[in-house]
Amino acid sequence: MIDLRNKTAVVTGSTSGIGFAVASSLAHAGADVMLNGLGDADEIETLRKNLSETTGQRIYYSAADMRKPAEIKSMVKQAKSLMGSINILVNNAGIQFVGPVESFPTDKWDDIIAINLTSSFHTIQNCLGDMKESGWGRIINIASAHSLVASPFKCAYVAAKHGLVGLTKTIALECAEYGVTANAISPGYVLTDLVKKQIPETAIARGLSEDAVKTEILLGAQPTKKFVTGESIAETVLFLSSPAAENITGTNLSIDGGWTAQ
Repeated sequence: MIDLRNKTAVVTGSTSGIGFAVASSLAHAGADVMLNGLGDADEIETLRKNLSETTGQRIYYSAADMRKPAEIKSMVKQAKSLMGSINILVNNAGIQFVGPVESFPTDKWDDIIAINLTSSFHTIQNCLGDMKESGWGRIINIASAHSLVASPFKCAYVAAKHGLVGLTKTIALECAEYGVTANAISPGYVLTDLVKKQIPETAIARGLSEDAVKTEILLGAQPTKKFVTGESIAETVLFLSSPAAENITGTNLSIDGGWTAQ
């Protein structure tokens, strides 16, 4: 079992879905965790409290808006004051919008680039100094199969995820001699709320039924014909945080049911 006792983690976009699966796995492995994300305040507090009671770890929450650099900086500062230096940073926050490029709303483009890409620059920038000084750190960016291939009607998301992998590689090279690794994980389709929301949007954009979107577009992309699970992504995060992965850096690990092998 991977032992992360005496480690601290910040996981963005972690009040549901993949992010919460990652945060839960890190906490069960012994790490203290700062959650971040959107949702009902009472529900998030219940989530935070239950995770803390279940794992015995210190679990905190920040409502920082990933579109706003000042709030990101404050979140990291708060995490450091509560937990000490940040050892593990998982950039998972993401949003999606589906539509043809010629009518793609400018505000949607700006928000997707800000949350899915630029926020990771800001979190890394605010955590990296302490990681380098301590000689140990793990930066794990949750990308997507769309970091490797494109799909129609997802111009902003595809651009952001391709950019996130480029950022990951650059950080890996800059930190190669400091005991800090930087890697991306690129899942295929996980049946999260984000993906569920895409189904009716994609149905409209492609002129298909919602059932056809699920079977022909989503699972059609993955030769295994199975959705990826949040738990499998969380286990990969744990592995990348383990001593066995100390020489894995600058990589983009696909968990996509064979999608990008085609």
